[in-house]
Order: sequence, then C-alpha cells, then structure tokens
Amino acid sequence: MSQTIKVALAGAGAFGIKHLDGIQKIDGIEVVSLIGRELDKTQEVAKQYGIAHVTTDLQDSLALPEVDAVILCTPTQMHASQTIACLNAGKHVQVEIPLADSWKDANEVVRLAKATGKVAMCGHTRRFNPSHQWVHHKIKAKEFNIQQMDVQTYFFRRSNMNALGQARSWTDHLLWHHAAHTVDLFAYQAGSTIVKANAVQGPIHPALGIAMDMSIQLQAANGAICTLSLSFNNDGPLGTYFRYIGDSGTYLARYDDLFTGKEEQIDVSKVAVSMNGIELQDREFFAAIQEGREPNASVAQVLPCYKVLHDLEQQLRP
Repeated sequence: MSQTIKVALAGAGAFGIKHLDGIQKIDGIEVVSLIGRELDKTQEVAKQYGIAHVTTDLQDSLALPEVDAVILCTPTQMHASQTIACLNAGKHVQVEIPLADSWKDANEVVRLAKATGKVAMCGHTRRFNPSHQWVHHKIKAKEFNIQQMDVQTYFFRRSNMNALGQARSWTDHLLWHHAAHTVDLFAYQAGSTIVKANAVQGPIHPALGIAMDMSIQLQAANGAICTLSLSFNNDGPLGTYFRYIGDSGTYLARYDDLFTGKEEQIDVSKVAVSMNGIELQDREFFAAIQEGREPNASVAQVLPCYKVLHDLEQQLRP
C-alpha cells in the first residue's frame, strides 16, 4: 500500500458527501474513484471534489490496483453483498450503518473479514460523536454508570427521501438501520451484553411496506435498561435525542451537543480533534489501516447488535 491511502467511495448522495467533506480534512487520504447510481449526477459530485475516476459499477473501482480501501454509502439492502465484494477484492472496507439487514449476512461479513485480515468497519457513528464520547470517558473513568437510556429517533418520511430531502431509490428501515444506532450504543456505553429485547410496531405503510412507528425495550446483563421510540411519521422536530440517566447525573445528547439534565450545555469541543462524528469515524478507519489494528466499530465488535435486531425481527413477524 502506498503512503497515501487511496479510497473509492460508493454512494454520491447525502451521506457520501458527508464522508467526502470529512476526508478533505484528513492528511494522507485521497479519494480516487466515485461510484454512483446516476452517472451524470455522480460526475457533478466528482468534479466538485476533484475525483478523476467515476463509474456506476462498484466492480470497476475494485478492479483499480491503486485503490486501497472502500467506503460504502449505498442503500441498506446492498451493504452486506458489497462489503463481501470489497473484501474478496482485497480492499479494506468501511460500510455505513447497517452492516446488513439479516443475521445470516452479518455473520458472513464477519467471517470473511477475519479470513482476509482486512480492516472491516461499520459506520456506527454514535460511538464517535463527541457528545457520546464524553459520556463514554466518564463511564470508563468510573464516574458515571448508566441506569437507563431513553432515546427518541424521529423523522418525517412518508415517502422515500434522503437526509437532503431528495428522492431515494430504496426504502429505509426503522429496525435494521435506525434502531441499530441505539442498540449498539447502549451495549457499548453500558459495557454489558444485551440479554433482553422486546419490540412492538405500528401499522405497515401500504406503499412503503414497512412499519412507520416502533417501540423497543432493552436490558443489559448489568441491569441497565433502554427505551427506544422510533417514527417515520413525526412531523418535527426531527433527529435522534438521547437521555442518559445514571447514578451520578443525567445527560442529554443531541447529535454533537451535550447538556446536563438541567439543560446546562457541556463543552465537548476538546474531546476529539473534530466535532464532526463522520470525520472522526473516517479517521479511525484510516488509522486502523495505517497501524494494522482492529478499529473501534469493527464488524466483529458490532455483530452482537445485529443478533439483537434479528431476534426483534422474529418477534415482530405476524
């Protein structure tokens, strides 16, 4: 591998652009190939970021010998198969959350990552947001223990739209995508395996074919509990909000901002080199490649999350 890590990025939509913006701030990284569904739109993004190679086929990029690593920001349903293709091509890979939309596929990715020895990471961004990192440091220092997490993940998506309000070619999923963030973060912050999980869901949308509302309860082996409410029917405010209730305080995390239970803002600007969770996530991926180590949020580390999602899916089946 050359001193500069050369990257192919698949998915020139809202999240792909977030990664491109973050990578511009990281030394020693060059995006050399961009893959998108629509060639003309992908070429426009590539021109903005000075990317020479543009294609609509991931295999074209995987065939480039100079490509060291791939970042996948593609539809959920493609994540597992594309991650497997990258590993089989001998590339390091970071796949955006979720790792897969089935337990079988998640297991196969982890098996192959181990067999190839390549760095394989999943974009569980909440592990990297400065707000959640601040809480994690308190927990590691034994200054705070979670008793309960209360989480609300609310969007207004009665049609296939992305984070920029643009039409999507695929359908998002409350369980396999959005619940994955909280299921993983809860176990990570509690430092304890999830041993109980229950879920109920609202009506299935007649056109989208998915539940638009869902409620999940979790309990860790150490006794900590989590309540997660999710909706695609919520007409604002939008986003995910975390309330950490512990033995020595209460903290409210709103993306990269953190507050006490009394709404006093906590300065998290010195927690990491950036306030951008996506950039920090990418920095971890590239550092793991350079240092030849397992990254935080490796596919193996996040695999237990997908077993919980699988079990919940079995509960929710009619």
